[in-house]
Amino acid sequence: MRKMKATRKVARRELLKIEGRAVEVSVRLNPRARRLIVKVHPTTGEVTVTAPSQRALDKAMEFARGQSDWIARQLSHVPGLVKLGVGAVLPFRGVEHEVRRGETGRGPVWVADGAIHVAGQKEHHPRRLLDFLKREARKELEARVIAYASRIGLKHTRLTVRDTASRWGSCSAQRSLSFSWRLIMAPPFVLDYVVAHEVAHMREMNHGPRFWKLVQDLVGDSRRPQNWLRDHGTALHRYAPNG
Repeated sequence: MRKMKATRKVARRELLKIEGRAVEVSVRLNPRARRLIVKVHPTTGEVTVTAPSQRALDKAMEFARGQSDWIARQLSHVPGLVKLGVGAVLPFRGVEHEVRRGETGRGPVWVADGAIHVAGQKEHHPRRLLDFLKREARKELEARVIAYASRIGLKHTRLTVRDTASRWGSCSAQRSLSFSWRLIMAPPFVLDYVVAHEVAHMREMNHGPRFWKLVQDLVGDSRRPQNWLRDHGTALHRYAPNG
């Protein structure tokens, strides 16, 4: 699912005092921007100021200070990060699962009784959980890619699973596909849609009528998964892979 991205260069990072605490602000240069603009990431709380020109960079922090009250309000709505470990509640295939300590002998991680069980020492839990989620994501994504690609008579050349913040999937002109591992936390109909979207790009490298007709042929109505991603997709980035 491609998004047009202008070149954004981090010019510097500075601290801004917000309600008595220091908040790091990333000052970025984007020639396509029309004016100075402040953004607060709804999940991570990252504060950025984007300037349209080198000259405007000098006024970026002054502009951000003038938006301090707005920044504070946005930061108050940012949910806390969820660390991967015992006691956390994680969505898995769209259903919330509690992470529980598991006894050794069944493997590092497994799903049973509505919970994700992780064995071994506590310090190994975050990595084991992350490896499990990535492995399950790859398995599901590969199966769906093969199924949808066969329906349009094509084969992908490569499939990678990454942790991307700006897109859920992508397709290159060489039919190389890439997806976010976090899709395994979304409901299956959302993962199916993202895969169908990128597989459709293997034939149509655009978002024209023929592309959307192909997506519809593969998964039917695309509005439901699009709405889910719009309303809930950002929350999937709450789960901190480093524990």
